[in-house]
Amino acid sequence: MPLVLWVIMGGGSHLPSDSTFGMRHVIAFLLFLAITVSYATRVSMSVAIVAMTSPNDYEYPVFDWEKSIQDTILSSFFWGYIVLQVPAGMLAGRFGGNFLILGGMVCTGIVNLLVPVAAVHGNWIAVCACRIAMGLTQGLLYPCVHGFLGHWAPEAERSRLGTFVYAGAQLGTIIEMMTSSLLSASRWGWPSVFYVAGISCIAWSAAWVVLGSSTPGTSRWISKEERKYIETNAASNDIESHKKLSTPWKGIWTSLPFWAILIAHCGQSLGFWTLLTELPSYMSNVLKVNIKDNGLLSALPYLAMYLLSFIFSWLADFLVNRNIISKVTSRKIFNTIAFWGPAVALLVLSYLPPGHLALAVVILTITVGLNGAHYVGFMLSHLDLSPNFASTLMGITNAVAGIFSIMAPLSVSAVVRDQTEASEWRKVFFISISMYFLGNLFYILFITGDVQKWNEPAYDDDEENGNKNEEEKVSKF
Repeated sequence: MPLVLWVIMGGGSHLPSDSTFGMRHVIAFLLFLAITVSYATRVSMSVAIVAMTSPNDYEYPVFDWEKSIQDTILSSFFWGYIVLQVPAGMLAGRFGGNFLILGGMVCTGIVNLLVPVAAVHGNWIAVCACRIAMGLTQGLLYPCVHGFLGHWAPEAERSRLGTFVYAGAQLGTIIEMMTSSLLSASRWGWPSVFYVAGISCIAWSAAWVVLGSSTPGTSRWISKEERKYIETNAASNDIESHKKLSTPWKGIWTSLPFWAILIAHCGQSLGFWTLLTELPSYMSNVLKVNIKDNGLLSALPYLAMYLLSFIFSWLADFLVNRNIISKVTSRKIFNTIAFWGPAVALLVLSYLPPGHLALAVVILTITVGLNGAHYVGFMLSHLDLSPNFASTLMGITNAVAGIFSIMAPLSVSAVVRDQTEASEWRKVFFISISMYFLGNLFYILFITGDVQKWNEPAYDDDEENGNKNEEEKVSKF
């Protein structure tokens, strides 16, 4: 907790005098908790499915699911996840994400509570249906969060606040992998994994009802001084102005920097979700780790990622705010650390002889830990290019990247014939390595840190007035 407070209050960086602890930090903390809880719910199946398909001492149901069925269940979350990304981004940009994120979290909680019942009475098909529904509701989350950051995060604090919020993904992963394995092995069994996750979502929703707000201007709790400071430095228009902004689709899709973000996001999704969904299976089948230790060892790499992400964010803000390097140079450096660092580590892991558990865990920890730098890499580039349409940009890239997230567990089923053979998993690692390398190469070649011209398109009502004037001119003629 001291680390959390240190990060969100400034972390020792040189910031304006108005950057004392305020409502923006409360919002950031709630968003951090939202991502923490939501990631815990989506990751829960990665560990729970091992327990659901293994004998237990407490007579909880055991399912005879083949590896292909297990990977289908793991990937089914993303079938729903990609559907609402773009609509959510547009709605959050125009009307704010306050009720969208609340509805998404409430529904996620309810669906988690239903998973055990669905598994017992509907087998794997019903579980897939629950995972698809969970993906649909969580598809609202990231576009909304990016929209919140566009309104609430002053530019001088953007790297730090953005990293703090999105690092919740790693904390949620850590907590879930540790608690899921312990709960699954306890007398409460694997159903308790989903009950705890569901109740957590409902509890967060109650806190958001009291404190949540789309913008500083609509918050009941913010001071006038902080509101002025944020609105002066956040570079995003208020919601009322957003309602009049037409989405610059041509500008977005013809922008090379946007494509750089999109391709980087796809590479990140495939590499990250391959490890996240399959690491427990790799630990169990190749490294021969038992169920009680599996979750703990699988969580260790994400603990490293969580801690290193704060160091990377502080360093990025320090270098940029002190004018040591430019913002775009910072994005390129840290994205390279996040992509090419893991690529090298995975290459080493691919040729590690069997039986070296400690060394394999160290390499996996380095692989995932370095990936934490992507939070101050491409993840913040949406806000750099267009604060006004950051939620829409995130909706697009997260939707397309979600397709690669679907491919992550399915690619394992396609290339791995014998799960106990390390040489078979080498093929999986090579796919991730190539995506990490190519994704970052395109990113560093074409990304920019400048706000794009299409960030300030013509207002809808201005265009209508312009069209009316043209019609009047024609009629007079």
